[in-house]
Amino acid sequence: MRLKFIVPALLVSSAVAALAFGTYKKHAAPPGKDEAIVALIGQVLKQGHYDPKDIDDKFSQTVFNKYIDQLDGEKKFFLQPDISYLRKYEHLIDNEINGEGRLGFIRETDSIFDLRFRQARSIYPVVLEKPFDFTKKDSIQLDRDKTGFPASAAEARTRWEKMMKYRTLDKLVELQEMKAKAKTGDTLKTETPQQLEADARQKVKRIYDLYFDRMHSHLTEDDRFSMFVNVITTSMDPHTDYMAPAEKRYFDEQMSGTFFGVGAVLRQDEDKVKVESIVTGGPAWKEGELKAGDVILKVGQAEKEPEDLTGYTTQDAVKLIRGEKGTVVKLTVKQVDGSVKTIAITRGEVKQDDTFARSYTIGGKHKIGFIVLPEFYFSSTGRTGPGSSAYDVAKEIKKLKAEKVEGIVLDLRFNGGGSLGDAIDIAGLFIPQGPIVQVRSRNGNVDVLKDRDPAVAYDGPLAIMVNEYSASASEILAAAMQDYKRAVIIGSPSTYGKGTVQRMFDLNDFLSSADREKLGDLGAIKLTIQKFYRVNGGSTQRKGVTPDIILKDPYYDIAEKTDSAALPWDEISKAAYVPWKDTFNTEVLRKGSAYRVAHNPAFQLIGQNLAALKKIDDNKVMSLNMQQFKAEQKADDSELKQLDKVKDVVTPLSIANLPVDLSYIRSDSVKVGRNRDLLKLYEKDPYLMETLHVMDDMIDKPTLQNAGKLSKN
Repeated sequence: MRLKFIVPALLVSSAVAALAFGTYKKHAAPPGKDEAIVALIGQVLKQGHYDPKDIDDKFSQTVFNKYIDQLDGEKKFFLQPDISYLRKYEHLIDNEINGEGRLGFIRETDSIFDLRFRQARSIYPVVLEKPFDFTKKDSIQLDRDKTGFPASAAEARTRWEKMMKYRTLDKLVELQEMKAKAKTGDTLKTETPQQLEADARQKVKRIYDLYFDRMHSHLTEDDRFSMFVNVITTSMDPHTDYMAPAEKRYFDEQMSGTFFGVGAVLRQDEDKVKVESIVTGGPAWKEGELKAGDVILKVGQAEKEPEDLTGYTTQDAVKLIRGEKGTVVKLTVKQVDGSVKTIAITRGEVKQDDTFARSYTIGGKHKIGFIVLPEFYFSSTGRTGPGSSAYDVAKEIKKLKAEKVEGIVLDLRFNGGGSLGDAIDIAGLFIPQGPIVQVRSRNGNVDVLKDRDPAVAYDGPLAIMVNEYSASASEILAAAMQDYKRAVIIGSPSTYGKGTVQRMFDLNDFLSSADREKLGDLGAIKLTIQKFYRVNGGSTQRKGVTPDIILKDPYYDIAEKTDSAALPWDEISKAAYVPWKDTFNTEVLRKGSAYRVAHNPAFQLIGQNLAALKKIDDNKVMSLNMQQFKAEQKADDSELKQLDKVKDVVTPLSIANLPVDLSYIRSDSVKVGRNRDLLKLYEKDPYLMETLHVMDDMIDKPTLQNAGKLSKN
């Protein structure tokens, strides 16, 4: 996911000064461009990073292991003797970063990798020339953490043989299923088992031919150097990134606000293409099944056979996914819960306008207002005013009050952040005035950022929905409302846990004009320079925000805390703030919710699905025996089918547009269709349904004794 934070310039002035007056000697250029970049990155990290780690032997060891893992995480190329030989650099990389070496580690590593790459490329075509025997009892371990590097060339060949057998078996089973469904006259229908097996081997060969071609074309020495520098920066913390010149240009294009195709932002994850985020209002978002974190396995056009994306770069995948407006693209994806499915999406154009705040009313025991805020956007003038998320949320609140709603739910799920100023101003809509967040710089100075407007736009019951993808500004707003006891926070066991802020620095600005002309464009670094803290003193970093009422969901292992390089949680002094005058009893609300969730068939299914998915995900040993493989696949498919049954047991919510919005919605067919899809999405949402029940309890104010007896349906 792209975690965003737009920070006022005044907050970064101290970090800029620290970098601008660093000790980098502009008159003495390092011996080469690569050395210049690494040495400069090292100095920027030491002088400008919020909490720099010591660039010592321990840091060197981290970079060593991380680079080897990113280059060959699946242990397909290097041999154990190669790694043993390269260990001589394990405690020397810090010297290279400190400008005391000639980058021997990456150059020797790349040289060995190129050799092993060529050897591996010669193995798989020979292996795939002969039929496999799928009657033997054999298996393959797919958990890379449970296998070491091959001890010899012979062992490496054995592993490639097993991998080719596994890939062929998987493809053969797929072809057998296609044959069973084929119509009379279809060529596939008449093929013998031997022909199907030969077809499967040929398809696997084409996949790996493409994979090695892509690797050769897109993992050049320059690509690997960028990877190496990024390993250095992300070993400092996950959000400090190096961007080579071309990558910086691509990043700027991606941030331009307009996307074409299915409305999904993609990123490279080793040899996989992952969904970084879903553009709100876009085709994929409307369709509803594609999620951030999904791995795209194949891309299909109309009725043509889909192309396997093994070895594809993000840019190449985008070329396949994009197409003419109105045409259908079929994405086969492995979702974050481990399930594999094919999703058909009609291509369309997505613009940034679709990220604006929107609101609805939901009927039931009480009339509730529902505001969805996809991100914290800011106006083109750079100030919170017309076109900003704070302005728009205030406008939606005014409209909901005119509808005489008895409570408001603010949905921050999948909101990865954005404008800090808007987060502060939105918090100010719900409290008279006071501190919202504290910002600590590297030098220890703390700025308390406040809402200074005494006016309150809404003073009624308030609930905020979050999940593990709620990050940055979302966490600041949720944390402030929780600390003030102004709102009840409902959602995943914790939010993402990104409590840091980054700023982009052009590396060329640190060079003299002569060195700049000699070395060329060095790229840029996105550097972590500050940290955020709640008004109660605790950081949102790593821990995120723990909701008052926790509702488990299928998202796991994606948060900040899963990265060992993430900065630690800590706390500073509390800010002076006054809690909300008309608060609620969290214990009562929690007890009532626990009762309903325990008796809700939708959440019972979700709980069962979580356990089943975890079991499937943990099983990394795959059988290479046809009969056993099919049995395992059938069992997994049976459990995964339960995922689709959750919405079937949810009683539809009575959700409606505000009358004042109808004329705008009906102004064209695109808006009508988009609105219809949105209503359909929300009306069967079990998390929204439970949040509304909590809101009912906030309005009714039950006692602890009868908390479980209200809002059962």
